Amino acid sequence: MSSSDPPPHRCSTVVLVITLILLGFSIATADDVSWTEDSSLETPGCTNKFQMVKILNWVDGVESNDFFTGLTAQFGASLPSDADQGFRSPVVFVHPLDSCSNLSSRLDGCIALSIRGNCAFTEKAKHAEAAGASALLVINDKEDLDEMGCMEKDTSLNVSIPVLMISKSSGDALNRSMVENRSVELLLYAPTRPAVDLTAGLLLLMAVGTVVVASLWSDLTDPDQANESYSILAKEFTGVGTKKDDPEKEILDISVTGAVFFIVTASIFLLLLFYFMSSWFVWVLTIFFCIGGMQGMHNIITAVLLRKWRQLGRRSVKLPLFGTMSWMSLLVNIFCLSFAVFWFIKRHTSYAWAGQDILGICLMITALQVVRLPNIKVATVLLCCAFVYDIFWVFISPLIFHESVMIVVAQGDSSSGESIPMLLRIPRFFDPWGGYDMIGFGDILFPGLLISFASRYDKIKKRVISSGYFLWLTIGYGVGLLLTYLGLYLMDGHGQPALLYIVPCTLGLAVILGLVRGELKELWNYGIDELESNTPEDPLPVA
Repeated sequence: MSSSDPPPHRCSTVVLVITLILLGFSIATADDVSWTEDSSLETPGCTNKFQMVKILNWVDGVESNDFFTGLTAQFGASLPSDADQGFRSPVVFVHPLDSCSNLSSRLDGCIALSIRGNCAFTEKAKHAEAAGASALLVINDKEDLDEMGCMEKDTSLNVSIPVLMISKSSGDALNRSMVENRSVELLLYAPTRPAVDLTAGLLLLMAVGTVVVASLWSDLTDPDQANESYSILAKEFTGVGTKKDDPEKEILDISVTGAVFFIVTASIFLLLLFYFMSSWFVWVLTIFFCIGGMQGMHNIITAVLLRKWRQLGRRSVKLPLFGTMSWMSLLVNIFCLSFAVFWFIKRHTSYAWAGQDILGICLMITALQVVRLPNIKVATVLLCCAFVYDIFWVFISPLIFHESVMIVVAQGDSSSGESIPMLLRIPRFFDPWGGYDMIGFGDILFPGLLISFASRYDKIKKRVISSGYFLWLTIGYGVGLLLTYLGLYLMDGHGQPALLYIVPCTLGLAVILGLVRGELKELWNYGIDELESNTPEDPLPVA
């Protein structure tokens, strides 16, 4: 490596800032349409299972590329699970619009479109059916889909047409399509979702793989130097705080105060996003994400290249503003910049998830080389705070803000279609509904810091893999992610605070192993005694 070339692990201040911002975003979710549960009574004729419905639409005989989503009622006829078996019918608005009284005209063979209004859903259905409608679509007055159940007085109900609810934006889109007397036709069907989501398994492998690669990065890119460094550290521990284990590495060890500061800052930033979510705000975050991802990608590519061909870093060039750098670093920077710009321009395309994941993984691997936990004491403070933070902003915040702050932020700015890129996401390839499975960066970085510490501890103590901590915490992390997706499945896709499951499976496991092995005190105070024994006259040794 040329002395004039920036070392592969060196990160600018902006990466640390981005890491601080993105660390706090922690949620596992699937971007399904959500609905609000109702405690309606099940009565005869009102025992249907709620099902999501796909609504294909044609305007003047031309099929739209997009589809609407609805939710069936607890009563009415069932819909087919295949589009080929569905029925395609014209749609018309009812009069009166809320369908709370007898309709003014016949709707033979047509799909009735009604606003929500104030009367019971069963009453709307009876009026639409009496007018000859083939189905009833109720437009909700908000984006969520409410479950349409029965009233207590509906002791015996016999509705023979499908009844479903669509969101306010879907109703607005249909209304725009129906202007100027254009013909709009709809086809309704309820495809079944596979019991096992295979893409969630791929996302789990991506998350675990990112943590494992980040923890073993020095061994993968420069094993000789890593072994030498760990041999020296085994004899002379360098203490904690901001220090350099290696002259070419910038290391920031988190303190207890820093751990609390992380969570407080993340909470403030989350609230800012919740209240001031807009396209320009998301744009700024996306640009910072691109810069951090580009920096991370540069560090990873140069480290891999120099491991194989060390001579590549020897030829340098002097550039205005940038100073002297190697030709290799220049070419890699150009490639990374081109990649980030291309993704930014194409971020709304169907394949943009791949670029987002690549940039995000590169950023997280680099961040886990820069930010470290010095001992289990700091890890406990950080992860316990993150545990409470995650649960509060997903499950408890609706009681205060009337919406789940974390889920609203994850959905991005609905008016512009912009979403925040602080997620790994992957399309559900085998799901007829499509959509994405997603996991927040915080669900990877927070446990990743602990697992990276376990990896360093095992190497310094020269532990074999079975008697160390790294393997077991990695397995615990995988189990925690599995429990997260099990919770996601059992709660019908409602966003889950992943750290609720991950923290007990990683930090809890580390504490239990430490107790069983009689090493908890050493893990808890690791490095503190060495730090106190060093004075300004006796500076910290550097490996």
